[in-house]
Amino acid sequence: MPHTESAKKALRQTEKRRLRNKATKKAIKLALRPVTEPAKDASAEQLQKDSAAAIRLLDKAASKRRIHPNKAARKKSQIARMLNQKKAAGAKA
Repeated sequence: MPHTESAKKALRQTEKRRLRNKATKKAIKLALRPVTEPAKDASAEQLQKDSAAAIRLLDKAASKRRIHPNKAARKKSQIARMLNQKKAAGAKA
């Protein structure tokens, strides 16, 4: 346990940051789930709406450095690729 006042404060700050980061990452995972898992069953419009919400969360988290910006870009690219595949499959059928 910390002994000095500054070490105690640093511990409090670290705990707040840890909980904030954990909540942000959990929210991102929950937002990505409807986009990735039922991609076969959902309509293109529903996927578009869900992906917009997920992309917004990714951008906010990356801008605040809660996740790495490259990770946000990678996830956004994966979402876009899945949407394009869904649209192409819908146009084919």
